[in-house]
Amino acid sequence: MLSAGIIAWVGAVFLAAGFVKGVVGMGLPTVAMGLLAVTMPPAEAAALLLIPSLVTNLWQLFTGPAFAGLCRRLWTMMAGIMLGTVAGAGVLTGVHAGAASAGLGAALVLYAILGLLRPGFTMPARHEALMSPLAGVATGLVTGATGVFVIPAVPYLQSLRLEKDDLIQALGLSFTVSTAALAIGLCWTGALASPTTQLTGSILALLPALAGMFIGQALRQKMSVETFRRVFFVGLLMLGGYLALEALL
Repeated sequence: MLSAGIIAWVGAVFLAAGFVKGVVGMGLPTVAMGLLAVTMPPAEAAALLLIPSLVTNLWQLFTGPAFAGLCRRLWTMMAGIMLGTVAGAGVLTGVHAGAASAGLGAALVLYAILGLLRPGFTMPARHEALMSPLAGVATGLVTGATGVFVIPAVPYLQSLRLEKDDLIQALGLSFTVSTAALAIGLCWTGALASPTTQLTGSILALLPALAGMFIGQALRQKMSVETFRRVFFVGLLMLGGYLALEALL
């Protein structure tokens, strides 16, 4: 049974994570995993984020204009995400929890650096057939090992130079598939030791996540998104460095 303090902390984490997603369109699992991993094993944190991540990303996925076209274009990437996540999910559990924490910290640091530098590379169309499944498998392995599914999916999708609405929908597609694959991986490795209790906690975490997202969307028009992004990535850089050092030392 979780203490009142832990329940309040989990609620605050998902409120903050939802707020970030409402402002910048992504970041809920990244923020949630990073903050929750300070107080609990990564596998437990990953189980809590399943429902909030799935619901918010399905919302993002089906509000876009080109669902069928993106599925046809990116299906090999999505298949790679599924395979890679299930293959790497064992790192999150059991004796590998320390490695998962270090990997999570490293993934957050890398994501923050890429977010701050914003490299503007473009993927040539002739290489897309080869790179899409490779990017999917790499994303899946990182997802399975750390519970964070932004590397290298986000930079890769940005390199395709999609239209703004198409990019947001493509991110929603990638994150939705990653969440489903993570759930399968956690079940496959036995990390969901008490599925009913863990899924109940995940459903309850959805409420503050949605509240935070609504607040973030409302404030998006009243604040500088670029300033928020910089503060967000600097914060992730510090958090990732802390998690990696704590796990290694």
